[in-house]
Amino acid sequence: MHTMLEIITSDALTCRHGFFTRKGGASSGILSGLNCGTGSSDQTEIVAINRARVAEAMGVGPEALITVHQVHSARALPVTGPMAIRPEADAMVTATPGVLLGVLTADCQPVLFSDPKAGVIGAAHAGWRGAVDGVLEATLDAMETLGAQRSRITAVIGPTISQAAYEVGPEFLDRFRAEDDDALRYFANGTGDRLLFNLPGYGLHRLRKAGVGHAEWTGHCTYRDPDRFYSYRRATHAGEADYGRLISTIRL
Repeated sequence: MHTMLEIITSDALTCRHGFFTRKGGASSGILSGLNCGTGSSDQTEIVAINRARVAEAMGVGPEALITVHQVHSARALPVTGPMAIRPEADAMVTATPGVLLGVLTADCQPVLFSDPKAGVIGAAHAGWRGAVDGVLEATLDAMETLGAQRSRITAVIGPTISQAAYEVGPEFLDRFRAEDDDALRYFANGTGDRLLFNLPGYGLHRLRKAGVGHAEWTGHCTYRDPDRFYSYRRATHAGEADYGRLISTIRL
């Protein structure tokens, strides 16, 4: 019997959803736990087992779990069911019951969206680049084409890297300044010329500025809690050859 999955949920989202931690999976070694990343060095069959467990926990068959080939873009795709080839995108939206949208992260923001009145949901992978380039707004736009209204949409950011653990260089700030003067408030001074960036704070800022009805972060930091979360940055700091990917899912 495999150990129990651990699923973080938000009371703000009324439809079935879950930000899965790494607990309860079949992967071993540095990827031990519920690694759902096909891009990792993990065995394909093991990742498939993990993904099937996620689908089962969300009340659907494994074929209903849809993920895309994430490329840090601002592309949001409408989805109605399984696709023969995983397209390059970083967000998906659907109005089709039983389709389980999934995004993979290991420090970046997983963001789940819902307009329960319209019966439209979305899921986005939003690292700093995707957030700056507009993936969150693209998700809202795509939901609206399916009949959602952004004033009714709830968006919840799941486990992501917190400001205290996210050190960046000064050139990083220039990229944000070019896009958005308001972004300065999401940077704090670190050691020397280093800065600390508040990714979930910035994500909430972009969502609220875009007019969502409600936006929140679950408050979990991927970097600080190795027992529960994978972290690209923590793996890099530890000199590990690879890192697992967490999955966050939502369905109607």
